[in-house]
Amino acid sequence: MTIVTTDKQQVAQLKDIFKRAGIKLTHQRLEVYSAMTSADDHPSAETIYLRLQKKIPTIALDTIYRTLTTFEELGLVKKLHLMGERTLFDANLHQHHHFVCNRCQAIHDIYWPEFDNSVLPDPADVMGLAHSRHIELRGVCTRCMEELDDQKKP
Repeated sequence: MTIVTTDKQQVAQLKDIFKRAGIKLTHQRLEVYSAMTSADDHPSAETIYLRLQKKIPTIALDTIYRTLTTFEELGLVKKLHLMGERTLFDANLHQHHHFVCNRCQAIHDIYWPEFDNSVLPDPADVMGLAHSRHIELRGVCTRCMEELDDQKKP
């Protein structure tokens, strides 16, 4: 479910989503959602907690975990299951894939409509009906490659 970005519209849509789910949209939940949608990375619950502590000093890490779980259940964020990493969250609900840098651990979104719309090979069709596709690429990002190149220069 994609929420439009206008603040008043966003809050109204969130209130409606929460009302239909029978859940109260609290100030803390609204702040967690705001932190998620304004993030340019794929934060963990701990990262959101650290970002919100300045704004809401009394917020608990457990509240962040429970709120993110609720958001996932409501379809407002996706939980990333990247191999061997701690749990990260993504508020970008558009179909996309990820590039993970092995050096700095940065995660970059990749849009690949040709892959998303391609016909699956026969072995996949034999296994069953796929409901989603996700590619995780791992390597070294451009910024890290530049840093490594700079380190080699005399």
